[in-house]
Amino acid sequence: MSDDTLWTGAPGNYTDPEAPAALAVVRELVNQGRFADATEAARRLFGGQSEVYQPLGDINLEFGATHQAYDSYKRELDLHTATVLVTYNIGEVRYMREHFCSNPHQVIVTMISANIPGQVSCTMSLSSRLKNNVTVTNANELVMEGICPSQRPSLRKGNSNDVTGIKFAAVVGLQIGGNTGKATVVNDQQLRLDNADWVVLVVAASSSFNGPFVNPADSKLDPTSIALNTLNLTRNLTYDQLKAAHLDDYQHLFYRLTIQLSRGLKDTHSLSTEKDRLNEEVGGEIRTSADRVKSFSIDEDPSLVELLFQYGRYLLISCSRPGTQVSNLQGIWNQEVAPAWDAAPHLNINLQMNYWPALPCNLSECQEPLFDFLASLAVNGSKTAKVNYQSSGWVTHHVTDIWAKSSAFLKNPKHAVWPMGGAWLCIHLWEHYQFSLDKAYPLLEGCATFLVDWLIDGHGGYLETNPSTSPEHAFLTPDGQPASVSYSTTMDIMIIREVFSAVLLSAEVLGKSDTDLVKNIKKALPRLPPIQIARDRTIMEWALDFQDPEIHHRHLSHLFGLYPGHTITLEKNADVCEAAANSLYKRGEDGPGWSTTWKMALWARLFNSENAYRMVLKLITVVPPGEKVDFEGGLYNNLWTAHPPFQIDANFGFTAAIAEMLLQSTQNDLYLLPALPRDKWPRGCVKGLRARGDVTVNLCWDEGELQEALLWSNHGNSVTRLHYGELVTAIAVCSSTIYKFNRGLQCLEAWPLGK
Repeated sequence: MSDDTLWTGAPGNYTDPEAPAALAVVRELVNQGRFADATEAARRLFGGQSEVYQPLGDINLEFGATHQAYDSYKRELDLHTATVLVTYNIGEVRYMREHFCSNPHQVIVTMISANIPGQVSCTMSLSSRLKNNVTVTNANELVMEGICPSQRPSLRKGNSNDVTGIKFAAVVGLQIGGNTGKATVVNDQQLRLDNADWVVLVVAASSSFNGPFVNPADSKLDPTSIALNTLNLTRNLTYDQLKAAHLDDYQHLFYRLTIQLSRGLKDTHSLSTEKDRLNEEVGGEIRTSADRVKSFSIDEDPSLVELLFQYGRYLLISCSRPGTQVSNLQGIWNQEVAPAWDAAPHLNINLQMNYWPALPCNLSECQEPLFDFLASLAVNGSKTAKVNYQSSGWVTHHVTDIWAKSSAFLKNPKHAVWPMGGAWLCIHLWEHYQFSLDKAYPLLEGCATFLVDWLIDGHGGYLETNPSTSPEHAFLTPDGQPASVSYSTTMDIMIIREVFSAVLLSAEVLGKSDTDLVKNIKKALPRLPPIQIARDRTIMEWALDFQDPEIHHRHLSHLFGLYPGHTITLEKNADVCEAAANSLYKRGEDGPGWSTTWKMALWARLFNSENAYRMVLKLITVVPPGEKVDFEGGLYNNLWTAHPPFQIDANFGFTAAIAEMLLQSTQNDLYLLPALPRDKWPRGCVKGLRARGDVTVNLCWDEGELQEALLWSNHGNSVTRLHYGELVTAIAVCSSTIYKFNRGLQCLEAWPLGK
């Protein structure tokens, strides 16, 4: 069980009054070209560590020795219903367990049944690796109450008595079917069920977390009462009613977009049947997800690509909905009390990648927790900006947590000294507007205000950022010393350019073009340094052409302007795009899962279907669970993406990258099938992709060529050009009208959206 509000710690102080003096020292060392010394001095800019995400606990079901002699075991996840089904036989008895998580009722529901009456018996209990106490309130209800540590694991001393951490509760209620079924209390902590036809377990959980600014010790929320109340609201509902509400809620989101890929007429997978389960049945035999991944290098099964694409959408629907917390590094699937990298949101690629598919893949409401989180970061970040940097606006760095930590991290300047996390996240606000035409300006305005103050007069008459790092990557100084702090890294300037452009366009829409901020941005934009090309014809990652000691580094920060940004395009920057391609070749194909999917998207932006598809092949490689491997990336048996260890980001990155291969957009242009690997997926159809300008697009193709494109918008929009290969045509998309185009981009017909 997981609850996304269970974290160690409490709200912190993310300011340091000594930071301005340290900043002045670092800047002067950078100005003197003493980059190694500047890197060392930058340690004085460190903040504290983030807090740690915690798992809630486990529901334990003990079925007895007879269940050890099972056969025909099968477990599957159906993406179309978001249900898990487990079936197996014991003698003549066929057992079935079905599980789902209900968003409308905020419960986990499990039904255990058998094909012969009176055959369901088991012992149920609750446990947690956190401090807890379990009680049985009656023969149909288990209650677990506990508390999270008040400090992260590395700071706790012995068996410290945590009384100020976040409190939590989980309750399990039973519905028992059959005339002979009976539940009894065992040892005041377990429930024993005997001879039932079926049993339904309904699980509710809650915590005392009351927002990032309320100390758990001061919270008035009673998690036990909240969880019991949630459970009570389901008591008069049958299993079928609970499942129907779940399906209505989930499928409303999931069915907005369908995708079918095929190798052509000889493909064994018909386009009429979308593969929606992690296991599939072929010729009467079950091929597990691991089997399918293992064979992909040989059969290159397009239906597995479909599955991974929709799996990413399923995962986002599952973990990020209005009212939830933001999706973290391992998501709600974390099982460890000391997870890798604290399961903390990382803002230098990982958190952003979690939300890359939300807009193009028709799940815009799944972004709401991100924007709620941004608002909290802005509150703490305004204090950090004012005290640490003596700047207006707000700032945050590369690692945060549920308490909206906004200060720099620690351990190494190449990670910590990067005040661009909030700026990158704010680009998601602008993207949200471009896709939906909904307005979200104040947070963007505050972020841009900080960036205006952060820029200082620098080399060659340009404005510069100082100190500046390229996330997690170091360089060698001219005298051969390792360093990471310099000035005006390429990513810094690309992010700033994107934010400034977004503010100017937003201000124009909102009628705020005469504000001081807009005037300052208009003065600053021409003074930002241009993208520089290195001696080896790659894009320079730093302002100076430093030697790179790790040319295959996992991050691709200096290509931000190509993707997810839009400052580099084939149409406007052909020479820079060539340098971007050279940079990708230089970086190589190896890397963690999230790096692989970022490369997929980058190659797609370059309309290079061959290399984008090579990264698909790279990702779909089995990583054996629990074993050390000599490579990065790949997929675990359940199709989670590997760093390794497990991180959820690349599952989302894969979905977004596939969408980029099939459809790209700006506010004015739509590009159809820009990076389709025609020889791999010569036949296919995708319905429900979203494009900028509030446009929805359906595409069908055959023999590698576009057959039909449908597009429509719910509002008036700015899309004026449609692209397919070398073809370009001018279009005008009126609201609430569907337009049908052929492969020659001729509009064949148009009709009202509701018809």
